[in-house]
Amino acid sequence: MSWSNWAGDQICNPVEQVTPRSRDELAEVVARAAAAGRTVKVAGSGHSFSECALTDGVMLHLGSLNRVLAADGELVKVEAGIVLRSLSEALERRGRAQENLGDIDKQALAGAIATATHGTGVGLRNISAQVAGVEIVTGSGEVLELTPEGDPDGLLAARVSLGALGVISAVTLRTVPAFNLHRIDEVRGLEDVLANLGRDVRENDHYEFFVFPYATNACTIRRNRTDASPRPRGRVTQTVSEVILGYYLAEGLFRLTRRVHGLIPPFNRVAAPLVSEGEYIERSYRVFSSERRFRFTEMEYALPLEHGPDALRRVLEWVARERYPVAFPVECRMVAADDALLSPSFERETFYMAVHQYKGMEWRPYFEAVEAIAGEYGGRPHWGKRHMLTSATLADRYPRFQDFVAIRDRLDPGRVFANGYTERCLGD
Repeated sequence: MSWSNWAGDQICNPVEQVTPRSRDELAEVVARAAAAGRTVKVAGSGHSFSECALTDGVMLHLGSLNRVLAADGELVKVEAGIVLRSLSEALERRGRAQENLGDIDKQALAGAIATATHGTGVGLRNISAQVAGVEIVTGSGEVLELTPEGDPDGLLAARVSLGALGVISAVTLRTVPAFNLHRIDEVRGLEDVLANLGRDVRENDHYEFFVFPYATNACTIRRNRTDASPRPRGRVTQTVSEVILGYYLAEGLFRLTRRVHGLIPPFNRVAAPLVSEGEYIERSYRVFSSERRFRFTEMEYALPLEHGPDALRRVLEWVARERYPVAFPVECRMVAADDALLSPSFERETFYMAVHQYKGMEWRPYFEAVEAIAGEYGGRPHWGKRHMLTSATLADRYPRFQDFVAIRDRLDPGRVFANGYTERCLGD
């Protein structure tokens, strides 16, 4: 009964794995597990790098709960197990879209919002801010509706819950009319990118950049809404970019640099132009998402926007000083402030800084150094990525942390949805 995440580095052995086919069956499974003294966790699609889904109790798979239940103007109610790509396609058929998405669309909706998955755009909040209501199954098997009118604080907690409050069975989303995005990738000097960050994040709907350690340039990505007709990449161009360069060549180079660390600096200095996707126009959800075919592990920290450039410089300086073998880029995205109690962007514009390490390579010294640097700026960890913090530190970084704990005490007093991760991050 072993289960592992997408990266293959978080593994557990649930006593039982169940795939409910309806909300009522889901509630029965939860109630039965609780009565037997077993904990319950939801696996989602396994794209979290943290331990948030691990359990030795009952593991739920919600892949069968994937329907659109209702649509009324901007509000669309869907079952929580739907995968983001399938949700985007279902909304497209209705002439609707999500206003913002991350660059991976293979997560289940419930997992994406529970871990505060985000896209980029300083005028746009993370995905959980699109949630107008949730239907949640508590540890007793009771089904609750959390709405802004009925339980506003409960909804603010459930929007980013770490799976610690219950099992979300359905989500009501605010959507927008479907739209096209114009994407332009441009390689620029890193110092130019950082010096003009304030301008660029304000002038573009969605702006991000990535930089390879040991390199002096960065690849910027601008995505802006447009009324122009789609002008997608040709099939050959897309295959070359995503499959040949993005997978086979990259995978081969990563394997080589894993064995020969000395090749990493020269490889990184020429890598940015190779992974640029150029310019094209497509439906929004096709532009937001990208393929990640090779395996890695990841840490991501949310910093106050104004401190992002300094923190990034210090991370790159640490890698160069330690001559640490890192062949993956540091990805930087900017997000608006929001109000979910455990959102890393709670009440501040945010600079997200994501670091990665290829599978099989040592990651802990690098991630510990990044975490220490982020901590000096009050950094908050992305809940779906690796971090080493405990509730003692996290409580000081989230102004409404104790409010979340109180709501957890109300909705899951028996800790049916606890595991080692929630105990470390939230306390007993």
